[in-house]
Amino acid sequence: MKTEALIFDMDGTMVDSMPWHAKSWVAFCRRHGIQMEAAEILARTTGRTGVECMAEVFGRPLGEAEALAFVHEKEQIYRDLFRAEFREIAGFAAFARQAAARGLKLAVGTAGDRHNIAFVMSRLGMDPPPLAIVGGDEGLSGKPTPAIFLEAARRIGVAPERCIVFEDAPFGIEAARRGGMRAVAVCSTHSAEELAGPHVIAAVRTYDELAHSKFLEMLDVAIA
Repeated sequence: MKTEALIFDMDGTMVDSMPWHAKSWVAFCRRHGIQMEAAEILARTTGRTGVECMAEVFGRPLGEAEALAFVHEKEQIYRDLFRAEFREIAGFAAFARQAAARGLKLAVGTAGDRHNIAFVMSRLGMDPPPLAIVGGDEGLSGKPTPAIFLEAARRIGVAPERCIVFEDAPFGIEAARRGGMRAVAVCSTHSAEELAGPHVIAAVRTYDELAHSKFLEMLDVAIA
C-alpha cells in the first residue's frame, strides 16, 4: 500500500510530555479530593478528550461549562510544569522535516485542546508545519474511536489506508486500527507489547531509531 501521509498524535508522540501530564493530574486530583493514582488516571484517560477525561476522573456526568473549567485548570497546571522542561521525543522534528521532503503530507491528530496545541507548536518549530491539526475540543469523540484521525485524513485529502499513524498510547493504537490505518508505536510511555497490533508496522522509542533503520527510505511513497 502506497503511503501518502503521516498523522501524529501529540503528547508522548511528538513531545515528551506525559510525565508532566501525570504530575498535573496528581496536583489536580489533590486539589479536588480525588483518590486515584496517576497510573490509573493515565490508563483511563490518555487519548480521550478533556471533557471525557473529567467525566472519567470525577465518576459522574458533568455539564459542559463545569467540565471545560476543570479542563482549563488541569491543563494550565500541565503547561506550567512542562514549560521549563519542554522537549521533543528525540529526533521528531528532523524526522518530520525529512518526511515532508520526501513528499509525504503531515497532520496532527490529538486529544489535546487548542491551548495545549498552541503551547506545543509554538515551541516545537516544525518546518514545514503540519497541513492540518485536529484537536480534542472540536466536538469529535476521543480515542479509541477513530474520529480524530479520520478527520485529520479528510482535511489533508488522503484515504485512511494511505495514512500511517504515530502513537504512544493503547487507545490511539486502537483508534488507528478502527480507522483502517497502519500505525507506528512510539514507546515513550508504553512497551511494544502494550502497543502491538496487526496494523503496527514498527515499534521504536525515538525517531532517531526510525532514521537509523531507514524507515522513510523503505516506505512506498505515493508522490502527488
